[in-house]
Amino acid sequence: MANQLCIVLDFGGQYNQLIARRVRECGVYCEIKNYKTPIEEIKALSPAGIIFTGGPNSVYDESSPHIYKEIFDLGIPILGICYGCQLMAYTLGGTVESCEKSEYGKIEITSSSNSLLFSDIPEKSIVWMSHTDFVSQLPEGFNVTARSADCPCAAFECPDKKLYAVQFHPEVTHSEFGKQILHNFVYKVCGFTGDWKMDDFIENTVTDLRRQIGDKKVILGLSGGVDSSVAAGLLSRAVGKQLTCVFVDQGLMRKDEGDFVEETFTKLFDMNFIRVNCKEKFLSALKGVTDPEQKRKIIGTEFYSVFWDKIREQGTDGFFAQGTIYPDRIESGKGNEAGKGSTAVIKTHHNMVEMPADIQFAGTIEPLKDLFKDEVRAVGEKLGIPHDLVWRQPFPGPGLGVRILGEITEEKIKVLQEADAVFRDEIRKSGIEDQLKQFFAVLPDVRTVGVMGDHRTYDHLIAIRAITTDDFMTADWARIPYDVLARVSNRLTNEVEHVNRVVYDITSKPPGTVEWE
Repeated sequence: MANQLCIVLDFGGQYNQLIARRVRECGVYCEIKNYKTPIEEIKALSPAGIIFTGGPNSVYDESSPHIYKEIFDLGIPILGICYGCQLMAYTLGGTVESCEKSEYGKIEITSSSNSLLFSDIPEKSIVWMSHTDFVSQLPEGFNVTARSADCPCAAFECPDKKLYAVQFHPEVTHSEFGKQILHNFVYKVCGFTGDWKMDDFIENTVTDLRRQIGDKKVILGLSGGVDSSVAAGLLSRAVGKQLTCVFVDQGLMRKDEGDFVEETFTKLFDMNFIRVNCKEKFLSALKGVTDPEQKRKIIGTEFYSVFWDKIREQGTDGFFAQGTIYPDRIESGKGNEAGKGSTAVIKTHHNMVEMPADIQFAGTIEPLKDLFKDEVRAVGEKLGIPHDLVWRQPFPGPGLGVRILGEITEEKIKVLQEADAVFRDEIRKSGIEDQLKQFFAVLPDVRTVGVMGDHRTYDHLIAIRAITTDDFMTADWARIPYDVLARVSNRLTNEVEHVNRVVYDITSKPPGTVEWE
């Protein structure tokens, strides 16, 4: 990696990826590593800064994640966050105890302007706290730089050794000046120059792809989602007609979406585009199936059956490309009952495909493997991919198959496609689309009594769902204005056949999930 590097050492914190994203937003390249990463490996990476994440454990519990003391002697600036703050103090001889009064949520702190970490930040500000332990005694050489009403060591530091710690979470949006604190750390403490830029990424990646691929062919499975679309754009710019994109349309996409994907990639990019229409095959395999997990497995199995058959037709004398992004590859430092803070586990993901034994490519290419989703979108915009595709909302791999509860039939697909299109259209017209992170319609396996004209009806209920969120780990239901909800309901019951009732899902995550299945 040619860029300067900041490392996030993960101790099981739920915000590990968010910390890395915030650092990258400052123009600094950042990677997440498990806290068990050997010190020799850390040295070899030559990071200019290290950040310790939070975590769910107590540092004085012997089974909790700990760190080798030698890391503090490397001369590399370190910022400890929450558990990472307590771990720094504990490892260097300080004392960590259980709080008499825990702090959760928005808390006011008073900070010192003499600290580089709090430069250009008001003396009093709001931060996000989440802790039941606290540092009661600092290690030798450290001094307090921020405190709250119930936390005497909300932040502390040892500038001579470039060691800094905050009890709160600067990475979350609830911390008023959190991004400035991280900016101060990477620039004023670590001395980063800010060399992580998307324009440079595109230029360097295209050059690397041309060198790696040479005159060979490349095959990419194109779903129409953001990741595979941007990967296709990069590969097209690099090798043009050497790229073949295979688009499997299983009939479970949103209204007209398959046509939109085909039109976009056949007109915008220089590539070979193959569309496989196989709705009947999927409907046949799903007939009579109601269990959501079974539906997911069938859709996944059928998808790759179709996909690999088409790949065999094309030949495998080149490279296989995937739209894998950074969060697909890493899920590190998660604590568990069997062994807290156990080693990193690579999670199974739809973008990381196991090939059949009879298919052997020259290699696998993952041009987006080091990017977060927001960075992928930035690359897509710079490549000229349409806004509607670049900012396409998250869409489940099984498509509408998990937004139709119960058995999936052709009639239900048509009803949901039309209902979803109406809902999306009305949200766009209302001018509130940018305020929502995700919104869609669901077809529950429910029919209700209604009256239309002089006739009694017994037809489908449509549920609509809209959320706001920063990270999708938690989400709140969106407060859509009543007049917009009224127009949506009116249009759905008047324009979509077989719909006579509309309900709005007002469940947050947790306890619910974003999707219904």
